Amino acid sequence: MADAAKAEAPAAAPEGPKGPKPILMYLLVILNMAAVVGVGVMIHMKNQADKKKPTIDQVIEGEAETKHEEDKHVEDTTGKTIPLETFLVNLAGSRGQILLKVDLEFEVDGDAVLKEIEKRKPQIRDIVIILLSSKTYKEIESAEGKNALRDEVRDRVNAFLTKGKIKRVLFTNIITNR
Repeated sequence: MADAAKAEAPAAAPEGPKGPKPILMYLLVILNMAAVVGVGVMIHMKNQADKKKPTIDQVIEGEAETKHEEDKHVEDTTGKTIPLETFLVNLAGSRGQILLKVDLEFEVDGDAVLKEIEKRKPQIRDIVIILLSSKTYKEIESAEGKNALRDEVRDRVNAFLTKGKIKRVLFTNIITNR
């Protein structure tokens, strides 16, 4: 009877196959978690960047500060100017028909050169008159011609000065009768 009881006893549940574990499933789970964490990090970084964006009031305040600094810089870099008397010359090749009237100022960067210019104004005027009267109307009618004239006046007078240099020549008035 024991044998019959054994035969009639239900068989124990068979053990499952012992094969490889589902590695593909683990990889997909890990990849999915990494994607979720990556999206979360990106959202967090975007929120942090949005918090750092300036408000309109901060932008306006920053622009005002920048303009104030630029104005301050312009005031600091502008040198002292010294005006010269009006120059009235006949242009070259015009047989006295075309006149040039020029008012100009020299921008300098020191008091020593200012004093030297004041002392040597007759010599400086002579240099400028000779230079201006050697120019033709064609040479000075364009903006490029006027800029070249400005540079030439500066270079000629600077070659003459000993205690400093002229930074810029400023035309305050320039007129021809043509």
